[in-house]
Amino acid sequence: MISLGGAIGTGLFLGSGPAIHSAGPGGALVAYTVIGIMVYFIMTSLGELASFMPVSGAFSTYATRFIDPALGFALGWNYWFTWAMTLAAELSAATMVMKFWFPDSSSFLWSSLFLVLIFLLNYVSVKGYGEGEYWFSLIKVATIIIFIVVGILMIFGIMNGEAIGFKNFTVGDAPFAGGFLATLGIFIAAGFSFQGTEIVGVAAGESEDPAKNVPRAVRSIFWRIFLFYILAILVIGLIVPYTNGSLQGHTIMVSPFTMVFEKVGLAFAASVMNAIILTAVLSAGNSSLYVTSRMLYSMAKEGLAPRIFGKLNKRGVPIWGLVVTSLVGMLAFFASIFGDGVIYIWLMNAVGVTGFIFWLGIAASHYRFRKAYIAQGHSLDDLPYKSKWFPFGPIFSFALCFFVLMAQNYQAFIGNDINWASVFAAYLGIPFFLVMWLGYKFIKKTKVTPLEECQIDFDEHRNAK
Repeated sequence: MISLGGAIGTGLFLGSGPAIHSAGPGGALVAYTVIGIMVYFIMTSLGELASFMPVSGAFSTYATRFIDPALGFALGWNYWFTWAMTLAAELSAATMVMKFWFPDSSSFLWSSLFLVLIFLLNYVSVKGYGEGEYWFSLIKVATIIIFIVVGILMIFGIMNGEAIGFKNFTVGDAPFAGGFLATLGIFIAAGFSFQGTEIVGVAAGESEDPAKNVPRAVRSIFWRIFLFYILAILVIGLIVPYTNGSLQGHTIMVSPFTMVFEKVGLAFAASVMNAIILTAVLSAGNSSLYVTSRMLYSMAKEGLAPRIFGKLNKRGVPIWGLVVTSLVGMLAFFASIFGDGVIYIWLMNAVGVTGFIFWLGIAASHYRFRKAYIAQGHSLDDLPYKSKWFPFGPIFSFALCFFVLMAQNYQAFIGNDINWASVFAAYLGIPFFLVMWLGYKFIKKTKVTPLEECQIDFDEHRNAK
């Protein structure tokens, strides 16, 4: 369920509308399909690594062993930064969701309540996180399936009378509106929507029988991407014309899911979708605390973070990682001072491009792992899961991630006056990553590890079995 629900969140429930409005239904489908293929390759790369070497907080460990300790250090802290900021952003988003029902309530109240709830889910044990995420994911998955079924019935006139058919795919400039640059802009939005798929790799170190279950989770990635993203985008594009101005909003009242459910005559559609979006927000917050605490634990064991983060409580939970990340989550409390929407936008800008950076790191780590594995004379038949399309998969993923990193927010450079504030917010993650990487490399004098010296531990593989 973590693998099925990991990427479903506000990016799909709210972000799909503006994507279709900007590039048309065809442009959105192309962008989400290409990014979906890239994420599939990223996940097969991670699946090969995590099933053979299941460790909590895997990304920094893989980069440290197979590329350079400095890169592992930078990727680990980059991933922690991404999800710590995401926790604060989701807590801020939760207050906006609750104000749909309680407009005059306190932002501080809701942020505090949800932070305590998420902290306790993770504090109890890893089973607390797993149980919470199971039910959060189940609700999201059920919503998408119901939405797709209802949408298809509406398109063919089986529900709600007149058949809608495919006429909205050719209205105006559809299926492609705004040309290549508009579709390029959706590449970036689609990438952000898919972030979270890699959590199954972080969870591998604490999952039951990772050599068996991680590959099974990875194999479901393609079908999840196809069903939940591509079909959902297709249904929205067919039912709601891309020219509908309401699609460009980011509020619950104009969520494309809400619009479709209202078209079919579902009473209280906005309230139902608001509750589901709250579930998605809490799911993201729950995952944020889990992955950040495990990443700090993993880095502490590798000597890349203070030792205190490597300590576990009697339930096997890295408690100090939970505490520190929760303190960062308190940034959401400033919403009561500056305003809910303002804080949410600031925090999401802070996250920026960091998601593409750790995807890029996964692709590079897998490429180096496979090369080192062969160079040291091991047989591919001994791998519990072998990624297909090697080396095309990791090379394609690396190249596309790099392209998106460079091309994102190109709009800020168009025109006579460059919007430097927008550029700074969008690209903040890149200098943060480079400073961590090059700074550690300069201080510790690290070098790229030769393929023959990369640490490939068969004991970890046997433990996975």
